Amino acid sequence: MSGTEALSPEKQRQILRGAGLVFAQEGYEGASMSRIAAEAGVSKGTLYNYFAGKADLFAAFVDEECSRTIAAMFDAADDGADPEAALRRIGEQMVRMIVSPIGLTIFRVTVSEASKFPELARTFYEAGPARATGHLADWLTRQAQAGRLVVDDARFAAEQFFALCQTRLGTLCRLQLLATPSDAEVERVVASSVAMFLHTYAAPAAAERQVEVRSASHCVPRAVARGRAQPGPQGGAQPRLPAAAQAGARPGARSAGRA
Repeated sequence: MSGTEALSPEKQRQILRGAGLVFAQEGYEGASMSRIAAEAGVSKGTLYNYFAGKADLFAAFVDEECSRTIAAMFDAADDGADPEAALRRIGEQMVRMIVSPIGLTIFRVTVSEASKFPELARTFYEAGPARATGHLADWLTRQAQAGRLVVDDARFAAEQFFALCQTRLGTLCRLQLLATPSDAEVERVVASSVAMFLHTYAAPAAAERQVEVRSASHCVPRAVARGRAQPGPQGGAQPRLPAAAQAGARPGARSAGRA
């Protein structure tokens, strides 16, 4: 933000809320400062007192949303907490953020305009994915120093974790093939992702304890529990795709136009 007046928190929320609605409806290129001012209930002159232009306004909108949601992700990440429980909380918060209406809006606007306005992609990446990855990498490093994890490249491990947690849900929601997933669906995907992640990165003693707990709670023979982490949720209903998407995903499925 590079305007000439200080922006009160109330006025900032008012303007950024209006900007978010316009960016969602018109995209970045189609949005105008006049339209944003009208949606926000302020004059165009007032808008320019706070923001030098549309790029500054979009950057402020993205930064505000990412700052708020990423702070919520890591508020509960106590360094002394059990890594499995902490990673579940972080993963669930992250998934809910990316599949939320505002998260999907920011992603779609950024991707659709990135070729014409590459600075938008940089703004989004630095405010969202890079910031979240950095926070998680710092947390993983502290966990490794405490002897709970074994992590050689914390940033790479953080990227792996966030990618795992987006399995199935992220892509389908971004393509509008799946409505907002239920809490149970998010929890199943994240629990499986955490198990797979810790199978690689948990310190040996911690990994052994997790095997014992998982074996006891699920009545799984220890020899089986010590095998590879299961790649998908067990015992839970899978997110349902639209009929057309299901047909396209089945091997050998015929198109609707063929006999």
